[in-house]
Amino acid sequence: MSAKVTIQDIADALGISRNTVSKAINNTGVLADSTREKVLAKAAEMGYKQFSYVNPLNSSILDGASKKPIATGEIALFSGNFLGNAHFASTMLDKFQNEISNYGYSMTMHRISEDIIDNKVLPSSLNLERTKAIICVEMFNYEYCKMLSELEVPVLFVDAPYESYFHPLNADVLLMENTSGIFSLVEAMKNRGIKEIGYIGQKYHCRSFFERYLSYFNAMHHFGLDIKEDYIFTDINPHNEMYRPRLLDCLSKLEHLPDLFICANDFVCMDTLDCLGHLNLSCPKDTLLSGFDDSTESKLMTPTLTTIHIHSQVMGMTAANLILSRIQQPDMNYRTIYTETNLIYRESTSPSK
Repeated sequence: MSAKVTIQDIADALGISRNTVSKAINNTGVLADSTREKVLAKAAEMGYKQFSYVNPLNSSILDGASKKPIATGEIALFSGNFLGNAHFASTMLDKFQNEISNYGYSMTMHRISEDIIDNKVLPSSLNLERTKAIICVEMFNYEYCKMLSELEVPVLFVDAPYESYFHPLNADVLLMENTSGIFSLVEAMKNRGIKEIGYIGQKYHCRSFFERYLSYFNAMHHFGLDIKEDYIFTDINPHNEMYRPRLLDCLSKLEHLPDLFICANDFVCMDTLDCLGHLNLSCPKDTLLSGFDDSTESKLMTPTLTTIHIHSQVMGMTAANLILSRIQQPDMNYRTIYTETNLIYRESTSPSK
């Protein structure tokens, strides 16, 4: 056998196809867990060094150990905004921190101000020598994110600048699945005879907002529904102080409301509901509303909001997996991973009485 173990060598040793070994090592295609584990164990036994996928939660397969590897160092959290308890990332980061602590890593938190972003510098609070990886949440300035992705340290973006959709960053990206729930909602509404559907949310705010707008646009085309530009508000920035007056002004200028507004997230949906109230209009009587995120508030307000649920703990576990495997195998191909979301119907899309 040659000094450098190949995929074919592993396949020959196990009596299986080269394609099966490739799927196991590269984590592609569909394989039984037992087959994948057998291949990874044999690869480790034979000294195969070119893993492009390592699952740190099962790393004992690769190193022959019976317990999780213990490391030292810090994983830095960069955030452009305050992540309150209502933000989906709050639960996600709690799970993430718990998982990385099992491997000996601590998490440091760094608020990235506009000055830091404008000057393209790292926060002074960061100890780069101790930092083994960076996880970015609510970081949407493309040039700054590009600078981070060119550092000699692994970077994971949870959501990302919208430009990364067509100009990928040299980093892993974790997103919630932004398409199927919107398609399901549009199809269900069409089946109920609801055909005039608008969209509210700045499409260039972040990659998720961009994908949600594309999902709305594609769903309307797919189900043969007309898209009316008067019902689409995608240039209203929720971080601008004139956001609410602009939204109110846009709604007030409509001769009549669409049957439904799909909103980029629950908080845009709540702002829309508030503006409707100022116009003596209501939901679901005058128009239906749907959001995204399944925030705590979406269950408590009147009417309760139809929304799309994000599995925050699954995102936390996945984020830990991505970061830890990247630390172990820094040369593997960059990955963009989506976690499942689920459409939840509530009162805001119920037929009015």
